[in-house]
Amino acid sequence: MLIQPSQADVRRFFCGAYAKSRSGAQLEPIEILASQWIDEHPQYHAELADVDAALAAMLEVDPHRDNPFLHLSMHLSISEQCSIDQPRGIRQAVELLSHRKESLHEAHHATMECLGRMIFESQRSGKMPDGNTYIDCVQRHATKD
Repeated sequence: MLIQPSQADVRRFFCGAYAKSRSGAQLEPIEILASQWIDEHPQYHAELADVDAALAAMLEVDPHRDNPFLHLSMHLSISEQCSIDQPRGIRQAVELLSHRKESLHEAHHATMECLGRMIFESQRSGKMPDGNTYIDCVQRHATKD
């Protein structure tokens, strides 16, 4: 089953995970993973600290500013893809990229470029996402000089 949370749901989830983490409350496994990625992005902490402001900001689009909720969602997506190796080969490609960059975090950022490109091409063409092209893109990042 494909889960399709709304933009507001995503913002509530990340703000909630951040709040629970800060308070020392018991976290669900997905919240633990989210909190680990949140910890890697202190520049987003202020936006995650206020769910009402985060929800109000959905109406503001600034193409010159990162969307912390999209960024963190992509980290979670890549983590999940690697945990189940779907598309097949993503785990190894991200591991090789992590080794090359000496950082899982930086490997994820490079992988995000490929994931974003795959989603864009799928939407533009009206076809299913091409997992093989996605893996090839990540592998190219892993072999760049």
